Amino acid sequence: MKKVLAIAVVALGSIGFAQAQEIDFGVQVGYNIANLQGDDVEDVDARNGINIGLTGEYEFGPSFGLLVGAIYSQQGAEGNGVTLKLDYINVPVLAKFYLGGSGFSIDAGPQIGFNVKDEVEVDRGIFEGSTSDFDAESIDLSIGGGLTYKFREGSTLEGLSLGGRYMVGVSNIYEDNDTFSDDVTNQVFSINLGYKF
Repeated sequence: MKKVLAIAVVALGSIGFAQAQEIDFGVQVGYNIANLQGDDVEDVDARNGINIGLTGEYEFGPSFGLLVGAIYSQQGAEGNGVTLKLDYINVPVLAKFYLGGSGFSIDAGPQIGFNVKDEVEVDRGIFEGSTSDFDAESIDLSIGGGLTYKFREGSTLEGLSLGGRYMVGVSNIYEDNDTFSDDVTNQVFSINLGYKF
C-alpha cells in the first residue's frame, strides 16, 4: 500500500515542472457503473460503486491542459448471486482540450490502476456470504475520455466541475487464471463531481 501511495504522489507531481501556484489541486467524487468485457463474460451485470480522490490540473493556455489524479475506484461486475469486487487506485493522465470560453473540455488519455481489492462475494445458497481471491493482476491499464464542464471564475459555483468519463481496459485482468480467458478487461463509466482548492 505504501508503494501505491508513493506512486500516486509521484504521478501528481509529474506536472511539477510548472510552478506550484499554477497548478489547480482539487478533489473528485463520483459514481461508477463498472463491468467486464471479454469472450468468457456472459450474463453479468454492472457493479455500481464510487470513486474518490485527489487531482491536479495544469492549464498550458486557453485551449489545452493536463489533469493527473490519484483516485480510489470501486469496479468489477455482478450476476447470478455473485459479486466480483475489483477496487483500484487509478492514476489518470488526461489531456484536456478546452472548448473556447464555454467551460467545457474534451478529456482523453491513458490510466494506470493499482489493484487494492480482489474479492468474489457469493450471496446465494449454502455459500452465502463467502468470499475468495481470484489473484487479479496487480496493475491494470486503460484508455478513454469524456466531457467535463467547469464552472468559470466569477460564477456562483466557481471551483466546481461536473463530468462524465468512459475508460476501457487494454490489459487483461486475470493473465494466469484458469477460470477466465486471457481477454477479460475492465470497463467503467463514471459521473464525477470535482472541486478545485
